[in-house]
Amino acid sequence: METYTLFFFLALLAEIIGTVSGFGSSILFVPLASLILDFKIVLGVTAVFHVFSNTSKILLFRKGIDKNIVLKLGIPAVLFVVLGALLTNYIPQKKIELSMNIIILALSIYMMTGAHNRIQKSNQNLYTGGAISGFLAGLIGTGGAIRGITLAAFQLEKDVFIATSAVIDFGVDLSRAVVYISQGYFHQEHLILIPFLIIISIVGTYLGKIILTKISEKVFHYLVLSVIIITTVIQTIHYFQD
Repeated sequence: METYTLFFFLALLAEIIGTVSGFGSSILFVPLASLILDFKIVLGVTAVFHVFSNTSKILLFRKGIDKNIVLKLGIPAVLFVVLGALLTNYIPQKKIELSMNIIILALSIYMMTGAHNRIQKSNQNLYTGGAISGFLAGLIGTGGAIRGITLAAFQLEKDVFIATSAVIDFGVDLSRAVVYISQGYFHQEHLILIPFLIIISIVGTYLGKIILTKISEKVFHYLVLSVIIITTVIQTIHYFQD
């Protein structure tokens, strides 16, 4: 029971941070949850959790959806998330975990430097960003950072950014959830988690929306990136100690 209490706390914390930062909750939640649960189970539960999470964001920020970006970024993301999710059944779990930590750490440092602000606003970058973010979401459980970097080039307003990203992420998570469940990453015993995850997704998104009106996004982004870097470093050390 203590394990799931910690799991729910991490899910709520990640949901609030994911809403405010625009990176998505998985970039923090997946490495943290992997410390207490089997990595493939985390992939399955996270995908199901995010279906509810993104539904909450869509309902709360629905006026901001940019349909053009949803199609150009979302379609490649959905196609490539299936490929990434299928590969998890063939690549050793430990290698996937290590890859996750290295990729998240590299992306966090990259965003911390501000270099991602030089990415150009173009359809090609939307297609590429969609494909890469979808593939990583399927393979290592998180692709929100790539999607966030891509969307940042379009200088969207906060509500538009969150709503558009949520619609794309909904399609990504629904697709990978189907693949993960078919591969046994989400067991019948985890069905009891669903009511709690629905509540957490609603409460976390709502609290995140309130926080968005109170603090500077720039400062918060740097705080989030710092937490992510520390988390992935700890996870990487833990990996080599096993």
